[in-house]
Amino acid sequence: MNNNFDLLVEYFPVLLPVIAVELTLAITALVHVIRHPHYKFGNKVVWIFVVLFIQFIGPIVYFLFGRGEE
Repeated sequence: MNNNFDLLVEYFPVLLPVIAVELTLAITALVHVIRHPHYKFGNKVVWIFVVLFIQFIGPIVYFLFGRGEE
């Protein structure tokens, strides 16, 4: 188990920016889904599920395909 911890510590400087970008994208997309009533495809519940449960790709998919006209 100590080897797994050493591996995590070794890759932590690389993982930290990836985690920060993922959280920023997810929070931004979730706020947008909640505040805007118009979507190109699907409804609010579907997009909340996509944004929260499809990590990293979900928020990107929402901003590319789901976001409706302002």
